[in-house]
Amino acid sequence: MSENQTMQATTEMPTTYDPKAAEQKWYEYWMQGEYFKAGRVPEAKPYTIVIPPPNVTGMLHIGHALDFTLQDILIRTKRMQGYDALWLPGTDHAGIATQTKVEQKLREQGISRHDLGREAFLKQVWDWKDQYAETIRGQWAKMGLSLDYSRERFTLDSGLSKAVREVFVRLYEKGLIYRGKKIINWDPAARTALSDIEVDYKEVNGHLYHLAYPLKDGSGTITVATTRPETMLGDTAVAVHPEDERYQHLIGQLIVLPVTGREIPIIADEYVEKDFGSGAVKITPAHDPNDFEVGERHSLPRIIVMDESGVMNEEAGPYKGLDRADCRKQLVKDLQEQGVCIRIEDHVHQVGHSERSGAVVEPYLSTQWFVAMKPLAEAAIAAQKSGKGVQFVPERFEKVYLNWIENIRDWCISRQLWWGHRIPAWYDENTGEMHISREDLQGDHLQQDNDVLDTWFSSGLWPFSTLGWPDQTEDLKRYYPTDVLVTGYDIIYFWVARMIFTALEFTGEPPFKDVLIHGLVRDSEGQKMSKSLGNGVDPLEVIEKYGADAMRFMISTSSTPGQDLRFRWERVEQARNFANKIWNASRFALMNLEGVQASDIDISVKLGTADRWILHRLNETVRDVTRLIDSYEFGETGRVLYNFIWDDLCDWYIEFAKLSLYGSDADAKQATQSVLAYVLDRTQRLIHPFMPYISEEIWQHLPHVGETITLAEWPVYEASLEAPDAVAEMELLMEMIRSVRNIRAEVNVPMSKKIELLIKPSTEAAASILASNEEFIKRFCGTSLLETGLAIQAPDKAMTAIVKGAELYLPLAGLIDIAQEIARLEKEVQHLNAEVERVEKKLSNQGFVAKAPAKVIEEERAKMNDYAGKRDKVQARIAELRG
Repeated sequence: MSENQTMQATTEMPTTYDPKAAEQKWYEYWMQGEYFKAGRVPEAKPYTIVIPPPNVTGMLHIGHALDFTLQDILIRTKRMQGYDALWLPGTDHAGIATQTKVEQKLREQGISRHDLGREAFLKQVWDWKDQYAETIRGQWAKMGLSLDYSRERFTLDSGLSKAVREVFVRLYEKGLIYRGKKIINWDPAARTALSDIEVDYKEVNGHLYHLAYPLKDGSGTITVATTRPETMLGDTAVAVHPEDERYQHLIGQLIVLPVTGREIPIIADEYVEKDFGSGAVKITPAHDPNDFEVGERHSLPRIIVMDESGVMNEEAGPYKGLDRADCRKQLVKDLQEQGVCIRIEDHVHQVGHSERSGAVVEPYLSTQWFVAMKPLAEAAIAAQKSGKGVQFVPERFEKVYLNWIENIRDWCISRQLWWGHRIPAWYDENTGEMHISREDLQGDHLQQDNDVLDTWFSSGLWPFSTLGWPDQTEDLKRYYPTDVLVTGYDIIYFWVARMIFTALEFTGEPPFKDVLIHGLVRDSEGQKMSKSLGNGVDPLEVIEKYGADAMRFMISTSSTPGQDLRFRWERVEQARNFANKIWNASRFALMNLEGVQASDIDISVKLGTADRWILHRLNETVRDVTRLIDSYEFGETGRVLYNFIWDDLCDWYIEFAKLSLYGSDADAKQATQSVLAYVLDRTQRLIHPFMPYISEEIWQHLPHVGETITLAEWPVYEASLEAPDAVAEMELLMEMIRSVRNIRAEVNVPMSKKIELLIKPSTEAAASILASNEEFIKRFCGTSLLETGLAIQAPDKAMTAIVKGAELYLPLAGLIDIAQEIARLEKEVQHLNAEVERVEKKLSNQGFVAKAPAKVIEEERAKMNDYAGKRDKVQARIAELRG
């Protein structure tokens, strides 16, 4: 079908919408048509989003669904607005997380990675990656994501590996990457180094151990305190403040370290807080970052007392071979018996745990690779503060970003893993020289470094490496910098900051213009979703039950930038009901558009009040939806769309349209058909980024031009559609209709019973509006008699409503049997009196008041007030009826 071919309306819409059938049909259609592929319109302005690559560790969760849906809304909108829209997909190798998963799988078979060897193990991981990357693609399709799969990337593919090598070598040549021995965060379970931001600090109920170290000369002891007594086996000094008068005479003296018998000095260092605790601090340079710095200043030896798996080594003497936790128990027992451990206090403190394995992190002296962060951070800070950085949405997250990057430490980038980008360093076994290279080096005497790079090293290059950098590709020239990054606030440090400083260093530009920060998806009680709590939500389960459109609309319109949202199944159901409302309204419209072609639609003809009003409201909705999407206010966008479609279009306009559609005026019918087709077409376009499947299904049935709604032109605000006079007329009519229906409900008169209605307009203009819209009033108020006029007098007994521009009178005689209504209301008063007395009696019972929770008492008082208020209203109604 040609993009310009005109299609006429079809009436073959099923009674109910089938999400499964539509989702499969249209995603296949979109893929076959390559409608998501960038570059279709070379002269168009580019708009780029690179997807935050999910880890190839398993299935996507509901947080991914939020993140990806928000991106898809933006990219579909921009594509329809005529941009050359690129949404680049890809996945992350996720070094430690993926390796851990594969090792767990092998352990179940009784195999370790060391049994297989590096090459065979990596083949297993690649097989895992292929399986889960395919699973992720299937989930993307289920969610309806309009990704350009022709540009899909993986953080370990050849192009990105080339970029990683280039960055490593350039930073090394600038002196910004170095290898050194430092205290790092060590995960003894995964047996790898961790960066600071891969450590989760948790509050732990521990102990503070007070140890009295004996002076060598036998003149006494000096007391230190520690939460990790097993590290005392690696102590090489005790430090005091140089101005602490209590210890001036001890500076320079020696201590005999218990258990080991080693002699260690008492040193003076300003690091010590003399007013904290005893004022004396044990110094363990190999197992504490602060102690390491003290040790550097005083040239202290560094004694490592445990191995990489957290087991005590030969430096631990009699405790060699014990796990660090077991060592602590035995050592404390021995020190108590020797009189060294003089006191143990309960102590609540923050303990670092590995973000991946959950193991308690060990500060550990180790030779690792580091990035010197100060120059990179300074450039990023300068760009941000000069206005040449990125725009954070909400703005408050800029402060979070700057606070972290201003206090950043050198980044440990080496990991003791096999899965990842292997460090491009080769060691010459003959000369001991180290060579850094962009290309693999060959030679029997050359051995490549066994470590791999931190996952975030490669994913930090994602916005530009995926577009071909370091080569100056056409994609890089056209689509970089990208327009927006959509991500959660939990990875500002992990990922966002790293992308910014690497992009500035290697491209001279920020990687994206905006950073849209969303919150976490929590359960209905506000708790964080987790496997341990069993409160996680699988997006595929939601799609299976309610359809992709319902999930997408619920999750996107429940979000506010920077704020967490609660997942509630009832909200998904409401979104599904909204989709059904759109479907049913479209079915009705199509029944009345049979044979209408797109070329037949003409809204420039003479239109009725309701027609002009709905076009005005559509125009306002187009303006507001466009502005709100551009401002990333998806929740507010959803509210605007919902109100327009549910209230204005379905509840009001379609009902008003029936008079013209079923009437005898051919011109009015044709005009209403044009407006109905036009409004429905534009409505599907506006809802399409949120609900792509149902909007495509309906749009294809409507008279339209083009192959797919995904490429249909985005509606634009048109001043010519403004109709304030029609708005004023409709507001008067709708307020009158609502008032009459409210009165009917109040006196239990169904719409099937005809009533008398007298309307007294307050102005000539209002009188004119009433006169020209009598048919609407009769139909929607259900009147047997309608009288309007400036001279109308209020009847003696009537229900009254005052609206802007008119007074309404509904004579009681025509509404109800007054005697019967009074009798009914008197019975209601008796019932309410009984309820009031019952609650009063309960609240006057001192036993109940004394034992019942305050909340229950408040609820009972609220009930009593509610019953009393209802009783007063009914009594007032009785008085009114009696005149």
